[in-house]
Amino acid sequence: MTELTYDFTGKTAFVTGGSAGMGEATVRAFAEADANVAIIDRDADAAQRLADELAAKGRKTVAITCDVTDEDQVAAAVRQTIAEFGSLDMAFNNAGIMLPPVDSADEAKEAFDQIVGVNLKGVWASMKHELKQMRQQGSGSIVNCSSLGGLVGGDGRTTYHATKHGVIGATKSVALQYGKHGVRCNAVCPGTIETPMVARMAAGGELDVEAAAAGVALGRLGKPEEIAAAVLWLCSDAASYVTGAALPVDAGHTAQ
Repeated sequence: MTELTYDFTGKTAFVTGGSAGMGEATVRAFAEADANVAIIDRDADAAQRLADELAAKGRKTVAITCDVTDEDQVAAAVRQTIAEFGSLDMAFNNAGIMLPPVDSADEAKEAFDQIVGVNLKGVWASMKHELKQMRQQGSGSIVNCSSLGGLVGGDGRTTYHATKHGVIGATKSVALQYGKHGVRCNAVCPGTIETPMVARMAAGGELDVEAAAAGVALGRLGKPEEIAAAVLWLCSDAASYVTGAALPVDAGHTAQ
């Protein structure tokens, strides 16, 4: 894979779900580009291990324990990030969950609330408090993690797809409202990526990896680093005229 490098020296990135999968890859990419990075995750131990590893390499990071379904915790995480680094310039609102497929007529209210709480409310709360700081600064770039599920439907995953469509709607609306404040807002729409969540789905029989790979133009699953590359581009000056976009990074899945 061709690697692009960016210089984010002096800038601060805020990454939710930052201890594993696409979030971890993006934290590492921001750190390698010399950004200060706040690793936001409800798994405190995993976030701290990653922060310690990067700090040992001379990177400036902080691990912050946060459940994105709790707005007060999100607000506190943003405040701690600003106190630590002095600004909040880039955000990847990546925290998300997927539950096993279920007939829409049989989905439990608890499952609905759980998925909406993380995937939609969590993005709403994160953007709300990121935007307060970015509006004050007059600059910033937010990237929300939608999904190919934000662009198409999915048999057995009504609520998941609804939340990911909602993320795109929120992204476009914020982009329209905050351009005048110097803030850009975009979404990435990953296809099937080699993450711990996908590994669990495969182990549980929810996903046929070979079929998923064969069903896209590039004939393979994606790597977390490929999503990180898209996020960094969207946050960089190279994408300075891009806002309100929902960028598929899905090996051609949604081109069919």
